[in-house]
Amino acid sequence: MAQIIIITDLDGTLLHPETYSFDKAMPSLKLIKERNIPLIFCSSKTRAEIEIYRERLENKHPFISENGGGIFIPEGYFRFPIEGNLKDDFKIITLGRHYNEIRRIFLDIRRKTGIRVRGFGDMNTEDVSLLTGITIFDAGLAKEREFDETFIFEEGEERVSEFLYAIESSGLQWTRGRYYHILGAHDKGKAVMILKGYYEKVFDRIIIIGLGDSINDLTLLRNVDYPVLVRKEDGSYDPGIGLPYLIRANGVGPEGWNEAVVLIIDKIIRENK
Repeated sequence: MAQIIIITDLDGTLLHPETYSFDKAMPSLKLIKERNIPLIFCSSKTRAEIEIYRERLENKHPFISENGGGIFIPEGYFRFPIEGNLKDDFKIITLGRHYNEIRRIFLDIRRKTGIRVRGFGDMNTEDVSLLTGITIFDAGLAKEREFDETFIFEEGEERVSEFLYAIESSGLQWTRGRYYHILGAHDKGKAVMILKGYYEKVFDRIIIIGLGDSINDLTLLRNVDYPVLVRKEDGSYDPGIGLPYLIRANGVGPEGWNEAVVLIIDKIIRENK
């Protein structure tokens, strides 16, 4: 039977968009563990943030941080050489440009345009906590950025398109989940394809389920066998994601995640008996 692999966004997908709880996904998370299915987090979150959720879920698999900026593979996870730097028991494959460079260009664009925009680098932990609803501790982890800058436009700012165009003109790119991100020439899909290549060296056949809720998950969903779009808190789906064979989960966040994962795993098992 083919090896099932699950690659998932966190905020608004496995985690509830407001409470950040994954409780309603527990039935499928238990099923995943029982069947030894690799569960890979692919998020806009920082490495420090993702490691907290890996601990909470006892997850030992690779993960992808900051919209594909970095791939972190536990040392010895694959029984063949992995290119990348070894640090803190991870082989790290860097696809993104350094945060300091991203931040410098971000500030330069803001200075030249005069557009009212704030990045996490402009905020203290209290500001980030108030904006996102996460704890002060978690806000500190969210500020430990390596590959992209999270930013928002000030209330009433109308020159959004101008700022986004300036990012593109600078040689960088932008994406959007719950917030905007400025980043280098990387995305979730590129990171997913690299990990997919590694798993294909281990298993004769793999089937990948991918789950997300926002436009920054589009490249992830393009590169999996079962792309799943989870509802946002208001019950809507991101209008920017329209793919052939796209599966629209019925519930918001972890509730939709749970139902979709259980149904798809059951379908794959039945079809591969």
